[in-house]
Amino acid sequence: MFETVRRIGLAVAATLSLPIAQAMAGPTVDAIKARGELVCGVSQGSAGLSLAGGNGRWAGLDVDYCRALAAAILGDGEKVRFTPLSSQQRFTALQSKEVDVLSRNTTITSSRDAGLGVTFVGTIFYDGQGFLVPKKLGVKSAKELDGAQVCVQPGTVNEQNLVDYFKSNKLAFRPVVIENLVELEQAFYAGRCDVYLSDASTLSASRAARAPKPDDFVILPERITKSPLGPAVRQDDPNFAAIARWTLNALVAAEELGITQANVEEQRKSPQAETRRLLGVEPGLGKPFGLDDAWAYRVIRAVGNYADIWNRNLGPQTPLGLAREQNRLWNEGGLLYSPPFQ
Repeated sequence: MFETVRRIGLAVAATLSLPIAQAMAGPTVDAIKARGELVCGVSQGSAGLSLAGGNGRWAGLDVDYCRALAAAILGDGEKVRFTPLSSQQRFTALQSKEVDVLSRNTTITSSRDAGLGVTFVGTIFYDGQGFLVPKKLGVKSAKELDGAQVCVQPGTVNEQNLVDYFKSNKLAFRPVVIENLVELEQAFYAGRCDVYLSDASTLSASRAARAPKPDDFVILPERITKSPLGPAVRQDDPNFAAIARWTLNALVAAEELGITQANVEEQRKSPQAETRRLLGVEPGLGKPFGLDDAWAYRVIRAVGNYADIWNRNLGPQTPLGLAREQNRLWNEGGLLYSPPFQ
């Protein structure tokens, strides 16, 4: 008995001591490097998430994620080409390899994750769907919307959730279905419909950026669904999926460790083991991904940590002024949590 236990113990110890093999870069990384840029699918325009400015430069939470991914792979967060996609185009563009990654305020659902040949790499924004209405309607609750005309995009979970919510609450509605987001918002603000249904973040961005008079519109208090938004990649390349997943984790881990875009150089001198691993001072972080050890350091140097990105695009000093709420770190009462880098 003792000899059997001893042999099992030796076998386990030997297994644990095996070195991590150097991963080979997958076909997506090879294509990105050969092209010299990452192609990122984004929305057609949502302030705070992905929006092209007057100078043509894209900005937003989803945009900065793609810059982080480009920094990890190519060493430069500016080596990204942004491709605006409608809700109906987005998955086809990813499946057909028109884009390398879809970072486009897309809700993670079971049918999408299991049935479209794509992999969601994590939740970048915990959101929920709500209703934007003109104040002049005098509506205080979504349950007062019986008979309303509702603007909604086709091919979104919003469309199905709209049907489910009104049916379960025995309310009637008339859908106004418009595929192009800009055209949909123009229709809403022009009075072609009474209600605009979307994620609360999208509604906040729209009201701030496109409403003729933002104070004339209000987001009703109800959130009719959970809406975890996350980037997606194709299922055919586990190496790229791992890089995409852990790039997102690196943004969260950096915030928890107190590493920011402003102090990342100084933090490379930290005695803290996890900080040194994350920033590539201690060797080993790159091998499993087929990257060099400094990839996460480049991510943070390019875009900062999750809080840096949030504050720059969505936070109190922006027109959207969104509170973090469930998008806070786990140890601050939120849902953001990164597995350990080791």
